[in-house]
This record gives sequence, C-alpha cells and structure tokens, in this order.
Amino acid sequence: MDDLSVAQSELQCANCAGQCIYDPAQQALVCTSCATRYGLETDKDAEAAREFDFDPVGPNTDVPVVEETRVHHCQTCGGDVVFVGQTLSERCAYCDGPVVLATSDTGYRTKALIPFRVPERDAQVAALAWVAKRWAAPADLKAVVSKGRVAGLYVPFWTFDSEEAVSYWAKYTVRRNKRSVTRRTSGAFRIRFDDLLVPASPHVTPLIRDGILHDFDPRRLRSYRPGYLAGFGAERHHQSVAEGLRANADDKDLLIRNRIKGHVNKRGVHDVRYSTDTTGIRYRRILLPVWILHYKYNDDAMKVVVCGMQGRTYGERPFSWLKLAGYAAVLSALIIAFGLAWGAGGLL
Repeated sequence: MDDLSVAQSELQCANCAGQCIYDPAQQALVCTSCATRYGLETDKDAEAAREFDFDPVGPNTDVPVVEETRVHHCQTCGGDVVFVGQTLSERCAYCDGPVVLATSDTGYRTKALIPFRVPERDAQVAALAWVAKRWAAPADLKAVVSKGRVAGLYVPFWTFDSEEAVSYWAKYTVRRNKRSVTRRTSGAFRIRFDDLLVPASPHVTPLIRDGILHDFDPRRLRSYRPGYLAGFGAERHHQSVAEGLRANADDKDLLIRNRIKGHVNKRGVHDVRYSTDTTGIRYRRILLPVWILHYKYNDDAMKVVVCGMQGRTYGERPFSWLKLAGYAAVLSALIIAFGLAWGAGGLL
C-alpha cells in the first residue's frame, strides 16, 4: 500500500480541506464536511485485471515491504487490519475482539481490488432479511441482530490460473450376476483452471469466503488507490505466491478428483490416484469487500456476512429449542395420522 502521507493527501478535500471517505452508493470519495465528490477512476483501471506469471523454480521478484501505516492487531484472533485515513473502530472487523494500534506492517503491495458497491444501510437490511427467513429462530433474534455492530472490510484473496496434465488410476464397481465386481481403469487428460479464487488469510473463514466466491467478476477490478479504503478496514496480503498455492492445494485436489470421476464416467468410482504436471501458473493479489455484522445471542458470538459487491448474505444463527420441539411434535403427529389412515385404508 502507499505510505501514510500519500494516503492522507488523497483523502483531503481540495475544496474545504476536510476529510473524505469512500461512499459505495456514489462509487466515489465524498467529503464529510462539504459533500464534494471525487471520482477514483484512472487510466490504469483497464490493467487492473492483469495476471502475473509465476515460475516455481525461477528468481523471486515478489517480495514483501515494510510500510508505515495504521495497523490494528487483534488480541483475540491475531488479525491485522489496516485503516487508511481516520481510524473508525477499536474492535476487530473479523471477530469483534479488542485491538491494539501499531504503526508499521510488513506485507505485499496490493495491485487491484473490487470497491464496495453495497452501502452499510443496505448491508444491515440484507442481514435482517436473512435472519427473518431462518426457520426455528428465536422470536427475539431479529431485534438482537438489529443492534449488532457492522464492519466494512476488504479481505485478501488470490486468483490462480494453471494448466494441468493429469494422469490417473482408479477403480470402479459393476454388478455381475447379483455380485459386485471391481474393475481397474486409467487415463489422461488436461485441465485448464481459470480464476480459482483462494483466501489469502487464515482469518477469512468459510463463512466469509462463501459470501464472496459466487460473485467474483475480474471485469470489476480497479487499480488500487488508498481512497477506496477510506472508511473501511483492510487486511494486507502476507502470503507468498508459493504459500498461496499451498493454501489452494486441497480445493484443487477436490476439483481434479471430481474431473477424474467424470472422465471415468462409471458408477462407484473409488481409490483414485493421480499425478499432474502443472504449468502456466498465473496469479493476482486482490482485495474483495465484505460487510460483517457481529452480534451475541446468549453470550455466543455470531456473525452475518454480506458481500460488498452485490449483497449476497450468509450467516450464523441460533435455534429455538422450543420451536424445534414443536416442529418435531407436529411431524410425529402427521406421521402417526398418515400411518393410521394407511392402515385403515388397508382394512377396507
């Protein structure tokens, strides 16, 4: 990220010297004093979706840098969140734990991001609408969630491309004369992975990831400018490319195994083994926007996550055990009634 002095100068209103923050509704910086609007579009935005080549055995030119900035280190989950401009929170955006302030951070420079498009008020509405649709929820859940703290955060992600030459060996089961017979098979094929989206931080939980993965469009990427972060927190990239690829290994393994099962095209495929020659690795370091609403129910910390790009909502919620018991009683009564009716029909 740019150093603090550059960030501060970009956020100062040229009209009244007031402080500017990024407004998702206007897609621009807006002065909090005189409401003057400043667009953040640049000629470099067309290059924001650029991908970078990675050679595992080549020289490493992708190195982290130390920069002066405002870093909030969470004392609960260990997350480090950067604020550009005025500090807006003393709580962690990830887990709502207390934070301590530091003045420098070591990380990789951000190349591109997708700006927030969903305003905070719309995120709160989406979170409450999600809660209202939960079955067997406590009667007071919506009221509790409405008082929750909302944090806007840019989270670090990778996108990876690669070419995979896969050779595999597998077994499958067929039925022959009322018995199961195991057959062996092998084969080879090529896969091209494009824009596999991978969290670049251990603090990006499956809940946060699932709120993002369905909505990524590289055409929305914009060149990084500090102004996009004004009013929001952001976690910087701290992983090397090799570490990012290792973080993607399990998801990639699952995708390859599913492709192998499709290639075999038989039922009961099992004992799959394979080798792959990976080439053409390309990557992006990007930031993606999420709203995280933190709330507590009976002292249990929970969160609802709203995608900052289009409002897709996922969350954690409690259940009303009284409602669950009621549903179970009704279901049991219906099953008994159906059984009695079925039995009575059989006697006629």
